[in-house]
Amino acid sequence: MTDYGHELEFGLFPTPDAASSDRVLELAQLADVLGLDLVTLQDHPYQARHLDAWTLLSVIGARTTAVRLGLNVANLPLRPPVVLARSVATLDVLTGGRAELGLGAGAFWDAIEAAGGPRRTPKEAVDALVEAVQVIRGTWARTGSVRVDGEHYRVSGLHAGPAPVHPVQLWLGAYGPRMLRLTGQLADGWLPSMGYADPDALGPMNERIDDAAVAAGRAPEDVRRMYNVFPGRPGASGLQGQPRDWPEQLAGLTLGLGMSTFVLGTDDPMLARVWAQEVVPAARELVAAGRRSAAEPGDDRSGATVPAAVPEASRRGPRTTQAPRFVPTPDDGARLSADLPWDESTRPTYPVPEGAEYTAAEVAAAQHLKDVHDHLRAELTQVRDVVDQVARGMRSVGSARSAVNAMTMRQNQWTLGAYCESYCRVVTGHHTLEDQAMLPHLRWADPASVPVVTRLEEEHEVIHDVLDDVDRALVALVAEEDGALERLRTVVDLFTDVLLSHLAYEERELAHPLAKHGMT
Repeated sequence: MTDYGHELEFGLFPTPDAASSDRVLELAQLADVLGLDLVTLQDHPYQARHLDAWTLLSVIGARTTAVRLGLNVANLPLRPPVVLARSVATLDVLTGGRAELGLGAGAFWDAIEAAGGPRRTPKEAVDALVEAVQVIRGTWARTGSVRVDGEHYRVSGLHAGPAPVHPVQLWLGAYGPRMLRLTGQLADGWLPSMGYADPDALGPMNERIDDAAVAAGRAPEDVRRMYNVFPGRPGASGLQGQPRDWPEQLAGLTLGLGMSTFVLGTDDPMLARVWAQEVVPAARELVAAGRRSAAEPGDDRSGATVPAAVPEASRRGPRTTQAPRFVPTPDDGARLSADLPWDESTRPTYPVPEGAEYTAAEVAAAQHLKDVHDHLRAELTQVRDVVDQVARGMRSVGSARSAVNAMTMRQNQWTLGAYCESYCRVVTGHHTLEDQAMLPHLRWADPASVPVVTRLEEEHEVIHDVLDDVDRALVALVAEEDGALERLRTVVDLFTDVLLSHLAYEERELAHPLAKHGMT
């Protein structure tokens, strides 16, 4: 058993349910906002209850900005490798290098045949996969032609391209001995699932991959070990206990079995938040502590387990005061408008507990809120720049209005917490997840926060109204109404004042309750 030393990655694996398309998109956008690494989708083109996985993945790519995307895993018998390769490369180009490819030899042959695909024996399925990998990687080349004279796929003189903009990882969903050997020989990652390969089976499977990698002149660590994980149920495989119990299990899988990418199968946005905001940071801390312990002189990490490698104090993480790790953005008191739509002196404050101390993971919630706000401050700069360009005749009024309406804050309508944590980096989507999670959670978990939460909700509505005024002022400018340009500048100045004032107030007053209770 070994730890291959890979950097940890975490993702989501939502169901592509055709009856809940909005929910699937919101989960993917939530993963992007929460800073997860991956969103992956199962691919069953014969399943009438599922959205087409590739079309859905492309829409997710258009609505996210950072999370990487992949099929988990592509159904090769129903996706010709040339078309699949070019689809992946195109998505990679359009998303700035965020596409990956999970590939499977095929299963559920009755359904595949019913959909017009070939029925293959286990040997034929693996042979076809080997040929498909040659076709796919040849198609991704920047120059030359693709020639594969296989039994299942024949490509003769096809021009290579388009090339992906980053080295796309190819993961194999492998379980049988030959597929595991091929993973060691050919793949960038191994992607099994709990339920098909439970933790007690991973060690021997890893050994087959390692031996095949070495025989092919590769290092075992050239193959990232990935794992689809699921919340456990009584009598069923999965992560055991409550989410608070999962970090130790994940760390054990990394330190003892080398698994380093964990993709959670869930359709529950609340669980997705807990996964990203609580489980992931704690698992990272445990693995980091275990690796530090294993690296000490005289320490043998083979067979290491989390309880042996990580002392209890290290699992909790060092406690530290909140202030040195998180500094709210200060409000300098400068205002561009004579009157604000609220009285800042009546804002309630949160009673900060004396001597409050938090772990780095706890403080991260407040820091994430500030990161979101920094994004919104940057967009505010864009708004002011667009208006200034209109005033100087450098931009048309119509394009200015389009630019404002395309911004994240406008897309999310700025109602009840839309800019607080959810969808700060997405182009479109709904704000309902935020409204139903962070602020209600704090209201329920911490009665002392209720006055502040109530005031924040009221200010969100005011911000929405002011932003509507910006749009109305742009409409008036299009109509060439008298004084329209001055009106536009006035409302943008007011928007600047209320936004910056509100963001500073929110960071200051929610820092402690977020550290104490998290975002969900």
